[in-house]
Amino acid sequence: MQKPIISADSHITEPPGCYIDRIDHKYKDTAPHMVRDEKMGDIFVIEGSSKPIPMGLVAAAGVDAMDLKMFGAKFEDLHRGGWDPEARMADQDRDGVACEVIYATVGMLLCNHPDFDYKKACFDAYNIWLAEYCAAHPDRLIGLGQTAMRSVEEGIADVRKMKEMGLRGVMMPGNPQVSDYDDPIYAPFWEATIDMKMPLSFHILTSKQDNVRTRGPRINGFLSIIRGNQDLIGTFIFGGVFQRHPQLKLVCVEADAGWVPHYMYRMDHAYNRHRAWMMKGRELEKKPSEYFREHIYTTFQDDWVAFAMKDLCNTRRLMWANDFPHSDSTWPWSQDILAEHTKDLTEQEKNWILHDNVAELYNLSI
Repeated sequence: MQKPIISADSHITEPPGCYIDRIDHKYKDTAPHMVRDEKMGDIFVIEGSSKPIPMGLVAAAGVDAMDLKMFGAKFEDLHRGGWDPEARMADQDRDGVACEVIYATVGMLLCNHPDFDYKKACFDAYNIWLAEYCAAHPDRLIGLGQTAMRSVEEGIADVRKMKEMGLRGVMMPGNPQVSDYDDPIYAPFWEATIDMKMPLSFHILTSKQDNVRTRGPRINGFLSIIRGNQDLIGTFIFGGVFQRHPQLKLVCVEADAGWVPHYMYRMDHAYNRHRAWMMKGRELEKKPSEYFREHIYTTFQDDWVAFAMKDLCNTRRLMWANDFPHSDSTWPWSQDILAEHTKDLTEQEKNWILHDNVAELYNLSI
């Protein structure tokens, strides 16, 4: 029989007091806060950011595509389950989902804030709020904390505190403050997260590269949002991080998975043909694709190509998600979509992608 379905990537909607009520007093006057604008509706204003975050698309799950709009939304009209854990239970039941791995929303864009001290204060406040939210139903709300990664030592302390608070993993910023993630200085951090069993995730839109303006019509930029994650994967693989830390696993979140087979081929091609002059003798013990297959988990929503290409991927590293309550969410139609997209999968494959892979990664008993 098919096991309970788990969403490997869902989100909260930060309420007005999420940051300002819990942040270090030093940042009380500049903490992210919600205001109501006559033209834009309810928006989150962030000190040091030129663009506010409108609420229109962050909780538009279930809205008809012709009715989607970025501006004009009021917080009280959004899905209450985004900030109320009791309401969230009804949302999960309606979508046929047993539990969800929970990511930030405003916190995604905060990952790219230029002030690391400010970012650290915001993430500390968010982690407190998220732990409170998930504590209401810890078996169905699997919260991932955030760290600013100002230093290796502080990162380890952040993850340890998250674990003590009941959070189950870490939502990483795409860019740390010191060096890049392939630098060996991060070795103690990787090993600490392995020891604490706190999986690391990189969500789309959390890297500096995601802010680069693409050419052509605005919608063309939608196709580029997976590039930041692909760059991170290449950094870890070609930088030898997985070779040095064979137990380390990373989750590539909401960047789809149908592209994975070609990307693995392209990595192998680059390595086989060009490593002599591009890697300057830094040989890998395995092919890049082998590191990808073993160490990288990918989450996706309605990416039917991922199911079609499953035999060219590692099926034990694919994880389905509903992305509730964002505008890209499959909620409340997830069961209909899955019935169509998984019709050619075996029962074992369905259980792996819809339950086992994420349950084993986060040590879930559901």
